[in-house]
Amino acid sequence: VTLVESGGGLVEPGGALRLSCRASGFTFSSYGMSWYRQAPGKERELVAGLSSAGDSTNYADSVKGRFTISRDNAKNRVYLQMNSLKPEDTAVYFCNLRRWGLDYWGKGTLVTVSS
Repeated sequence: VTLVESGGGLVEPGGALRLSCRASGFTFSSYGMSWYRQAPGKERELVAGLSSAGDSTNYADSVKGRFTISRDNAKNRVYLQMNSLKPEDTAVYFCNLRRWGLDYWGKGTLVTVSS
């Protein structure tokens, strides 16, 4: 399993970013996928999850209405559209696969929200 995140960067408060995770090494369309984040000095937390077919989602309360998770099973990619970004969204964002009780992670992509 390989997960590679991209799309992070520096953005001003109120701005937007779209994160992408490229997946390989497993049957992507058969598994739900998630995004997590870890801010400095804090534990990793779930941001959003998406079912294998893309028809069911869940979000952390802190990002509801601002972030949207989606996937393209033909491209083996999962996305996180982040709008109305706040300084407290600053974190390293990780793509996650949970399969057979095991968690797989990418290396993460850093999102910094600052003026």
